[in-house]
Amino acid sequence: MDKYLLYKNTRIRYRDSGKGTAVVLLHGFLERLEMWEDFSGNLGSYRVIPIDLLGHGETESIGYVHSMEMMAEYVKAVISELGLKKYILVGHSMGGYVALALAEKFPENIKGLCLFHSTSRPDSEEKKVNRDRAIDIVKSNHESFIKNAIPMLFRPKNRKIFKKEVDVAKEQALTTSQQSVIAALEGMKIRPDRSAVLQSENFKKLLVIGKYDTALDYESLIDLANSSKELEMEEYPIGHMGHIEERDATLDALKKFIKSC
Repeated sequence: MDKYLLYKNTRIRYRDSGKGTAVVLLHGFLERLEMWEDFSGNLGSYRVIPIDLLGHGETESIGYVHSMEMMAEYVKAVISELGLKKYILVGHSMGGYVALALAEKFPENIKGLCLFHSTSRPDSEEKKVNRDRAIDIVKSNHESFIKNAIPMLFRPKNRKIFKKEVDVAKEQALTTSQQSVIAALEGMKIRPDRSAVLQSENFKKLLVIGKYDTALDYESLIDLANSSKELEMEEYPIGHMGHIEERDATLDALKKFIKSC
């Protein structure tokens, strides 16, 4: 059941089900909490809390730039409303950037952190240029940008195999307004390096990566995984959408990680 919190005159949508250890699920760019529906019901005996990030799903947009710190503040508002003292964070792509910002500020509250097709490193200069190009395209044709962007998140051969899922992802992404798409792109572009968060011994950490992920640099992810003995890694021959492309394997990896926290 959808729930809503009014924070700083902004409506935030979230769900809260189950009992036990709290697992906060944060979706990625152009996604909404529905992306976690399958996983939410199959994680096991936990309290599962997926949240719509700023400008996505039914959480409102608040400006022209949604920084990762700003998004983390609104996630923390839900966490505080629910009275959670300790919790596990799972962030897909942009959701991972938000989870890192939250973990950096409140490390004492984190039991575990999973970067699900995400990274702690900032955008390269080339990536920043590509973000600006994407913003120009969004300003020109917001709908076309989304329809072209979503399939590219899948490994090429999986775009046909999971055509139905790709279409659903497109439909969900198209609910994101032009302003919200731009605000998220601007926010991701300016995010800092938070690799130091992954060096922490205070909580467990897992990195889930796809070898054919075009949204992230594979070599950079491997280097990141090797940079910290505190960071576990699971790799699959897929693109950016592990919850769809390798549903069973990534779900099992996530369940195992949560149980270990």
